[in-house]
Amino acid sequence: MNLEKFTDRAKGFIQSAQTGAIRMNHQRITPEHLLKALLEDKEGMAAGLIQRAGGNPQFATQELDKALAKIPAVSGGGAQQTPGLDNDAVRILDQAEQLATKAGDSYVPVQRIVQALALAANTPAGQALKAANVTPQALETAIQDVTGGRAAHSAGAEESYDALGKYARDLTQAARDGKLDPVIGRDEEIRRTVQILARRTKNNPVLIGDPGVGKTAIAEGLALRIANGDVPDSLKGRKLMALDMGALIAGAKYRGEFEERLKAVLDEVKGAEGDIILFIDEMHTLIGAGKSEGAMDAGNLLKPALARGELHCIGATTLDEYQKYVEKDAALQRRFQPVFVGEPTVEDTISILRGLKDRYELHHGVRITDGAIVAAATLSNRYISDRFLPDKAIDLMDEAASRIRMEVESKPEEIEGLDRRIIQLKIEESALGKETDQASKDRLVALREELANLEQRSSELTTRWQNERDKIAAESKVKEELDQARMELDQAQRSGDLGRAGELSYGRIPELEKQLADAQGQTSNALLREEVTEDDIAAVVSRWTGVPVDRMMEGEREKLLKMEDMLGKRVIGQRDAVVAVSKAVRRARAGLQDPNRPLGSFLFLGPTGVGKTELTKALAEFLFDDDTAMVRIDMSEFMEKHAVARLIGAPPGYVGYEEGGVLTEAVRRRPYQVVLFDEVEKAHNDVFNVLLQVLDDGRLTDGQGRVVDFSNTLIILTSNLGSQYLANLEEGQDVESVEPQVMDVVRSHFRPEFLNRLDEIILFHRLGAEHMGPIVDIQVARVQKLLKDRKITLDLTDAAERWLGRVGYDPVYGARPLKRAVQRYLQDPLAERLLAGEIPDGSTVHIDEGDGALNITVN
Repeated sequence: MNLEKFTDRAKGFIQSAQTGAIRMNHQRITPEHLLKALLEDKEGMAAGLIQRAGGNPQFATQELDKALAKIPAVSGGGAQQTPGLDNDAVRILDQAEQLATKAGDSYVPVQRIVQALALAANTPAGQALKAANVTPQALETAIQDVTGGRAAHSAGAEESYDALGKYARDLTQAARDGKLDPVIGRDEEIRRTVQILARRTKNNPVLIGDPGVGKTAIAEGLALRIANGDVPDSLKGRKLMALDMGALIAGAKYRGEFEERLKAVLDEVKGAEGDIILFIDEMHTLIGAGKSEGAMDAGNLLKPALARGELHCIGATTLDEYQKYVEKDAALQRRFQPVFVGEPTVEDTISILRGLKDRYELHHGVRITDGAIVAAATLSNRYISDRFLPDKAIDLMDEAASRIRMEVESKPEEIEGLDRRIIQLKIEESALGKETDQASKDRLVALREELANLEQRSSELTTRWQNERDKIAAESKVKEELDQARMELDQAQRSGDLGRAGELSYGRIPELEKQLADAQGQTSNALLREEVTEDDIAAVVSRWTGVPVDRMMEGEREKLLKMEDMLGKRVIGQRDAVVAVSKAVRRARAGLQDPNRPLGSFLFLGPTGVGKTELTKALAEFLFDDDTAMVRIDMSEFMEKHAVARLIGAPPGYVGYEEGGVLTEAVRRRPYQVVLFDEVEKAHNDVFNVLLQVLDDGRLTDGQGRVVDFSNTLIILTSNLGSQYLANLEEGQDVESVEPQVMDVVRSHFRPEFLNRLDEIILFHRLGAEHMGPIVDIQVARVQKLLKDRKITLDLTDAAERWLGRVGYDPVYGARPLKRAVQRYLQDPLAERLLAGEIPDGSTVHIDEGDGALNITVN
């Protein structure tokens, strides 16, 4: 006996037998230890072989345990450290070697050891196999089935047995078992795939399309058609097997092991003589897979079989990866016939979702309304621009249903609130119980009465909630039974069992449908929602994108109608500008905005310090409750021609290509925000060429070729062009009087096609002395906010306010000198006094004007 001639798996089992003998304190390795190690194998190789031979592996294990219990155990000083093989075990391994040589095997595989054990009828191991109804003849037949008549010519020979079972999934069987989702539409693509498969040579379609458009679904649709017999005669009875590349590569440690596995898969497919069609999802992973120095990759192993038509194969990959991997290898490319899979329309997506609805209702145990289905298709198409239909719409429906299911399974807020209040009152009750005064006793009586009422209310609501949950669970159970009955009906019709089909069609299914209709009667005033509506879909879209798609609450409607007043509190003296932007926002939120353009695009013109940037911040705060919810791009940084690459990202081959652009990345990550281009006249003219398509089409392609959607952004450009005319306005003079001069300057700087794409050009007035009072209030309120933690209150008199306004007023520089005046005359003295400890926490600071200065007194 030469152990080097045994396969790696066989050697492993002999090692396991030795470990088992040591564990049991046995002195020698017997045939029983060998069989025990074989039957304990996790992969069940020997057990599977015994089952194929008509035996019972569990019974063999029981008989074996009895035999092993009779072997004397030796422990202590007389025990051997490493037991060796006894004579029977050596004889059996010799016999296995002879059987392997006779069968033409170069190595001794595991199944030959099992066969030799079955032939050794005089050993307890052989008797255990005989008792389990295993005969040597039946084993020989089972071995032929497993190996497919292939000889063992390598140390890893067992890896290649039943390769399709290990490294592929039978899609046609999954279709028969009802494990595949229904495939709606895609008839043209499936027909084209069938047409290519029916060719004599090069009969290998490859499905090419964007991620999420349904390439894998087409393969599953074909599997469903094959299972239902709804295919041409040439494809009837075929098996569609999906290759699992992960399983194929996993654990292939040594050179050549991966190729051996793939070769075994291909040999099994060839051996089936056209009865097996191989489906390779993510086909680009196959090209170059397993390649190491001097070794062939998987793509080259496929070529000969593909060209001769011995291998029927369907591939699926994206267009980018097809160009990158498959088209580079012309020899491989010509063996595949491309089938392009386009993104379905919104109408097609709605049909697909209606077809999948039952499966998702069954999984989540909730109902999905048709309105929710339409909303999932339309809203995902409108707001989620970086993914493809139907995948993104299916995900929306799935997540919305999951959210409702969570609500059903967790306690309603009303009951949780009551339970928390009851716990709080019980703590209070135990504390009051220790008091003896009359007031505490009176409070205790009132508290116990309130507690009793709350407990009764909680008990009633909990009972109602449990009943509603039970009703939903019962409805879900009926749906499952109905789904199972329909699956059985399909199987009965396929197998021609008309009696069973009739029994299901006219008895069981109508009965279950009636039960479901009764269970679905809506309970009035229910605690739980069991329906997914369009509002739920909109809420998920809002969470994903940050775009407020969900239906406007009354509060938000009022807020939008009063938008001018709210913005006017922060931006003083610029009524026209505030009205223009308010109208744009209302248009967008009412759904009357062109969906392919930004929400609004404005050019703000005016001298420095009049509120151009402040209005932008106020808008961001109004829309998102956060004045930092905007991307601010200082155009003075883009004075050079090449700086345009910073906006959209560097082109391929340049440093920073992977990082993306300042503008495109900010909008891609947060599609709903204010985009501010500050000091726009300072940028190079080429930068405006990039902005043209943003202003007109609401889209921009970044350096990596991704299209970024700007249709949910509000674009504001600020400029000081022509500000000299606005700054030199006389007191009381209207802006309209200098508008022609300002516009002449603007037209001479910007090109007509740029100006023509803006929604509105807004001129900001020079601030007058009358505007200073409200601005002082705003600045003082900001100082007050900074002192909030110390609970210090500022009390500013009207005289002090007028004095600050007078000192800080500068018609040329706008409101900024006023900010400096507040800093100099108010914040600086306050800071000194705070540090000196003169203003304690919680005090009130009075600020008045006297003798041409501010007087600060502390109460």
